Amino acid sequence: MKIISYNVNGIRAALNKGFIDWLKSANPDVICLQEIKALKEQLELDIFAEAGYQYNYWFSAQKKGYSGVAILSKTKPNHIEYGTGITSMDFEGRNLRVDFDGVSVMSLYLPSGTNMARLEHKLEYMALFQKYINELKKEYPNLIICGDYNICHEEIDIHNPKGLKNTSGFLPVEREWIGSFIDSGFIDSFRHLNDAPHHYSWWSYRANARANNKGWRLDYAMVANPLQENIKRAVILSEAVHSDHCPILVEIENK
Repeated sequence: MKIISYNVNGIRAALNKGFIDWLKSANPDVICLQEIKALKEQLELDIFAEAGYQYNYWFSAQKKGYSGVAILSKTKPNHIEYGTGITSMDFEGRNLRVDFDGVSVMSLYLPSGTNMARLEHKLEYMALFQKYINELKKEYPNLIICGDYNICHEEIDIHNPKGLKNTSGFLPVEREWIGSFIDSGFIDSFRHLNDAPHHYSWWSYRANARANNKGWRLDYAMVANPLQENIKRAVILSEAVHSDHCPILVEIENK
């Protein structure tokens, strides 16, 4: 099973930049999207079906043009779970899960902490999400949680760790949380297979950051521990340029 995760920073904008042709070429079995910034009824769903993704599921924020996640799949899942049941999370459209035989895939868009109020919301979300996942794993142990976590875990994951240590996305409290999340039973699939520096998944639009590779690794495919031996490949697809993020890919042998 080839799974891609991509914060598209607006699915309609990405479509105008050649997203569908790229999707056909990348050819994942499942793609998790974040920050779709659209309602399902604002999209021409036929274009996704024509690209091979007849099964597409959208969980938008209540606020128009904001947040939202989606999952497109070539095969029909056994079950689709919209949200988490936690009100403070679900109205922003941040979690969508599809269950297949042997594996469950979630698209996650964790908030950014752009100001103190949003940082407090992010920290609350992180705590609630950890509790939710702790319970969910009891029923669905083979979880793959893909998405934009809006956190760089280690110094290797950000281009200027010293200068950005007090910036949201690399705050000690955020880094501690994602470390404890991994320790709770997940594998950072990219780092599991690649310990090289200078691999990022987001670049500011300012100061020619992408051309200079002054980036952050904010996007992860977290694979539950029982699937460790099933991880065959994990890469960052930095050549895709439909967004300020780039896609990430993980391949799982689904036995």
